[in-house]
Amino acid sequence: MMRTRPLKVALLGCGVVGTEVARIMTTHADDLAARIGAPLELAGIAVRRPGKVREGIDPGLVTTDATALVKRGDIDVVVEVIGGIEPARTLIATAFEHGASVVSANKALLAEDGATLNEAAERHGRDLYFEAAVAGAIPLVRPLRESLAGDHVQRVLGIVNGTTNFILDRMDTSGAGYSEALDEATALGYAEADPTADVEGFDAAAKASILAGIAFHTRVRLDDVHREGITEVTSADLASAKRMGCTVKLLAICERAADGKSVTARVHPAMIPLSHPLASVREAYNAVFVEAEAAGQLMFYGPGAGGAPTASAVLGDLVAVCRNRLAGARGPGESVYARLPVSPMGDVVTRYHISLDVADKPGVLAQVATVFAEHGVSIDTVRQKGKDGEASLVVVTHRAFDAALSGTVEALRGLDTVRGVASIMRVEGE
Repeated sequence: MMRTRPLKVALLGCGVVGTEVARIMTTHADDLAARIGAPLELAGIAVRRPGKVREGIDPGLVTTDATALVKRGDIDVVVEVIGGIEPARTLIATAFEHGASVVSANKALLAEDGATLNEAAERHGRDLYFEAAVAGAIPLVRPLRESLAGDHVQRVLGIVNGTTNFILDRMDTSGAGYSEALDEATALGYAEADPTADVEGFDAAAKASILAGIAFHTRVRLDDVHREGITEVTSADLASAKRMGCTVKLLAICERAADGKSVTARVHPAMIPLSHPLASVREAYNAVFVEAEAAGQLMFYGPGAGGAPTASAVLGDLVAVCRNRLAGARGPGESVYARLPVSPMGDVVTRYHISLDVADKPGVLAQVATVFAEHGVSIDTVRQKGKDGEASLVVVTHRAFDAALSGTVEALRGLDTVRGVASIMRVEGE
C-alpha cells in the first residue's frame, strides 16, 4: 500500500545534471512513487544564479540559501550535484545533522574527505549514496558494495574518463595529434574550457580512490593514488602500440598485491592488447573490468558522463535511499575493516615499452641491454631502426618493479650513446 504523505527532496545545484534530475522527478513522478511506495516532492532547489532561466523548473522552488534549505528539518533526502569541496562538504554534514540522507555525485569531495562524510552518515543513522560519482550511468558502486560483498575482489581496471578516452581514440583512429584531438573534444562538448582535471588524470584519480576503497574495504586517500595524464602521449606512441597489436588508454587500476597484504591505486596511460575488452571502448564511453576470486571477470560499460546518464545514476540512488527511509533502515555504509596499507608506485610490477633515441653505431644495443640487466629488468623484445648516424631503439620488458625501471631509465640517460628517452609507457591487460 502506498503512503500518501510525500518524501521531500532538496536539490543542491541545478546545472546540467541537476536540471535532468528535476525533470525526471517531474515527468516520471507516478512511476517513481510506485517503485518507492510513496510520492516524491521536490521541496527546494539551491542555486547560485537565481535569475537564470531554467526550462521546466518552478521558479518558486529556487533559492540561493542552500544552508537554510538543508536545515529545514522536514527534508528526507538531499541530492548534491554542485561539485567541488566547499560548500558541498558543509552542506552535506548539515543535512545529516538535520535528519536527511544524502545522494551525491561529488567524486572530488568523496575522494578527498569521504571518511568524514561516511562517519557523519553513520553517526546520524543516515544514508550516503554516490553511484553517480564514479562512472556516470554505469552501475558500479552498488555491484562492488553489495553484489560482490561476499566475494574477494582482486583487481579493478577501467576507463573512467570519457574526455581522455575520446582524445586517445581520435589519435588512434585518425592519426591526429594530441592538440588537434583535444580541440575536437572541446568543440563537441566532451572537454571543458579548462580540461586540466580530465587530461592530467585528476578526475580519474578521484574515481580510482573511491573504487579502491570499496573494492578492498580499505580507505584509499586521493594522495595515495599515483597519477599521470595524457598530455605527453604522442602519435608516435599510438603508432608503436599498433605495431605491438595494442592501443593506448588512460587507465585507472586498483589491485590487491599477490600476497593480499597491501593494495595499489594508480592512473596513467597504458598500452593494452587489442584482444582485451577495454581496447574496444570508443569515443567518450567508460568501461570498468572487475576481477574477483569467485565471480571471475566482469565488465561494466556505458556512458560515463552527461546530464541524462548521470541523472539516471542519481535517481537510482534516490529510489534506494527513499525505500530505506520508508522501511526505517539504512543501506550499506563504508566498509574499511581490512585496513590494508597502500603501496607506493615503486612497488608496482608491470611491463614497459621504452623508446630511446640512440647513436647508430655498433655496441649501442649491448650497452643498453647491460643497463637493463644491471637493474634486474628483463627484456622481452627489442626493435631498432637507424639512419644517418641516428637510430631509434624500442625495448619492451618483461614484468618489473616500477622502481627498478626508474633506475634503469636514469642510467640509460647517462650513456653517451643515448641521445634521449622519447617515451615510456606501461603495458597492461595481459
